[in-house]
Amino acid sequence: MPSYARKDARAWAREHLTGCSAVTIPSYSADLKRLNEAGIRHDVALARELGYRYTLLCSEVAITPQENAQFTAWARDTVGQEMGLFFHAAFGTLAENIEAVQLAQKAGADIVLLSYPPQFWPTTEQEIYDYTRAFCEATDLAVMLFPIPLWGFERVHPAGMSVSLVRRLLDDCPNIVAIKSEQGFPLIAGLCEMYRHFRDEVVISCPIEGDAIPMMSLMQLQFSGTSNTQWMSHYYPRAFELARRGEWDAAMEAYWRVGPARNANGAAAQTYAGGTGVLNRTMWKYQDWLAGFNGGPLRGPAMRVPDRLMKMLRQGLVASGLPVTADADSAFMTGRHPC
Repeated sequence: MPSYARKDARAWAREHLTGCSAVTIPSYSADLKRLNEAGIRHDVALARELGYRYTLLCSEVAITPQENAQFTAWARDTVGQEMGLFFHAAFGTLAENIEAVQLAQKAGADIVLLSYPPQFWPTTEQEIYDYTRAFCEATDLAVMLFPIPLWGFERVHPAGMSVSLVRRLLDDCPNIVAIKSEQGFPLIAGLCEMYRHFRDEVVISCPIEGDAIPMMSLMQLQFSGTSNTQWMSHYYPRAFELARRGEWDAAMEAYWRVGPARNANGAAAQTYAGGTGVLNRTMWKYQDWLAGFNGGPLRGPAMRVPDRLMKMLRQGLVASGLPVTADADSAFMTGRHPC
C-alpha cells in the first residue's frame, strides 16, 4: 500500500517527489525465460548510490504484469524506503495496465508514470480523458501525467494534451500529482505552458537534463524524471541539487563539462527516434552498462546498437570525465551478473 491516502496524494508529492529519477530496465536470464534477480538488484542499488531519489521500473521490454510485480518487489526489498519506485503503465491495453498497477502497488510501487498503448488511437479529447480517468480511478497510487508526441495525440490537438484537457483531468482525478511536461518535444513549449498554468497544483517535471538545468534559472523545479540520465553516473543528481539550492552557476559549470556525453546521446538518439516513436531500450541498457550497471540481453522485439554508436557513446563519457567501464563491448550482452 502507498504511504499516503489517495485524497492526500498531491500533498505527498509536493513534499516527497523531489530530486531526480533514473530508469531501470529489467535484466533477464541468458535464455530470456526469466528475470535476472541479481542484475535487477545491482541496478537499483547503483542508481540509489549515484544519488537518484526515484527510479522508473521500465515495462516497455516484453515483461508480463506478474513479472513486473516481481521486478518491483525485488527493487523494493533492495532499496527499502530510501528510493521511490515508479510503476510504468506501458502495457498493451487499459485492462492490462490496471491489472499490472494493482499488482505493482501490492509489491511496493509508490507512483505511476502513465503511458498509452500503441493500440490506443483516440480521435477526440474525450477519449483521452476517458482512458486517463479510468486508469486513475482504478488505483490508489499517485499518477504522473505524461504528455509527449509519442502517443500521436496531435491528431486531436497540436499540443497532444491541451491546457483545457489537463485542466479537466486535474479537476476530476485527484491522484494526478505531477506532469512530465513534453508537449511539443523537442521544444520546451509544453514545459512552459504546464508550468505557467499548473505549477501551484501539481509537480511540474522537466525530464530532459539538457533543458532542466538551464531552465532552473527561471523556474522552481523540484523534480526531474523519468529519463535515462543515470548513464552519466552521479552528475545529474548533483547538478540538479545544486540548481535547486540556488547554486546555479556551479550547476552550469557541471552542465558544460558533460557536454560531450550529452551531444553523443543526442546524436545516437537521432538515429532511431526521429519519427518512429520507439525508444531503443537496448541502447539505454548499453549506456547504463558503460556506467557500471548490469547490461545483458533483452527480450525481442529489441532494437540493436551499431558498433559506431557504441564507440561514440563511450567516447562521450571519456571526454566528459565521467565514469566508464574498461570492459570490452563484447561483454555487454553477457552482463555483470549473468544467469
